[in-house]
Amino acid sequence: MSHSPKSLPFVSVLMPVRNERDFIERSFGSVLAQDYPADRLEILVIDGMSEDGTREFVEGAIADQPDRSIRLLDNPGRIVATAMNIGTREALGEILLRVDGHCEIQAGHLRRCVDELTDSNRLVAGVGGPISTVSGSLVGRAIAVAMSSRFGVGGSAFRVGVKTERMVDTVPFPAYTKATVEAAGPYDEELGRNQDDEYNYRIRDLGGRLLLDPALRSRYFSRAGLGKLWRQYFEYGFWKVRVLQKHPRQMSPRQIVPAALVLALSGAGVLALAMPGARTAIALIPLAYLAGILSASLLESARQGLAVLPILPAAFLALHFGYGTGFLVGLARFWKRWGDGSTLVDGTRRMVGQELKESQ
Repeated sequence: MSHSPKSLPFVSVLMPVRNERDFIERSFGSVLAQDYPADRLEILVIDGMSEDGTREFVEGAIADQPDRSIRLLDNPGRIVATAMNIGTREALGEILLRVDGHCEIQAGHLRRCVDELTDSNRLVAGVGGPISTVSGSLVGRAIAVAMSSRFGVGGSAFRVGVKTERMVDTVPFPAYTKATVEAAGPYDEELGRNQDDEYNYRIRDLGGRLLLDPALRSRYFSRAGLGKLWRQYFEYGFWKVRVLQKHPRQMSPRQIVPAALVLALSGAGVLALAMPGARTAIALIPLAYLAGILSASLLESARQGLAVLPILPAAFLALHFGYGTGFLVGLARFWKRWGDGSTLVDGTRRMVGQELKESQ
């Protein structure tokens, strides 16, 4: 769908960031480079009180671009959910596009999002595209390969990639219409992670459709260390429990496989101690998983380069055990919260969401 410059919808780009000095120049630069009229675009950088020079970079960019609508907003809550709520309240746009500090969007990304969301034949509430995970270091490259592998992250379409457009459960770095955001309500500030999953589930519960468009590719700069990767996925697993408690109909077997794996391997160890005579049979459980890791590592390194082979098994372990352990800890931590679908906003719990408008 094509628009004349005067008919283009006003777009607000929301950039939730915190201590992103190593990446913000590329991320911010990719937004400035979009072929979209400057008078139809504003950029809101919502900063979680960065201490590494991120704020100074943005302030300098604002001074260097006096003709652009760029604002730096404070996010005392320091998490993405509070940042998105602050940005959404301040945004003037008819369309809201999220771009993280670790994310670099390609040329034409913004126009494509606008075309998809304003196409009356599609009637989609939100749109996003697959992520190409990248890194400059060898460990980071291995992590990027693991995060883009079906063995590493299951069937997550936006991570492993798709060849054709499809409607999906969730999209990364999404663009939404303002009508969608108004209907779905604010982000849940209880969630330190997985706030996007919960928000997109809420949109789908209200009847909205989410489009994954392979033409909307973005680059995501992965964690550079295995310990950081483990913590990241521990948090994903931990907070996934609360997302499923709020939206139990969205539960699928894929989401509990890592936790089942951790339980199976831990149980095998206990059984081996308790039943010495059955150790050979019990050993088949960890051996089967080890064989899977080695097979996946060989396959992915053959595709991506043998240099990552020595590190891939550890990256897969960090993904699986981080998420699985986090999920189990979350189950223990939130075991009394099943059925609690409330959303935390500004310290107050409330129920949010209304029917999406017919125009949506």
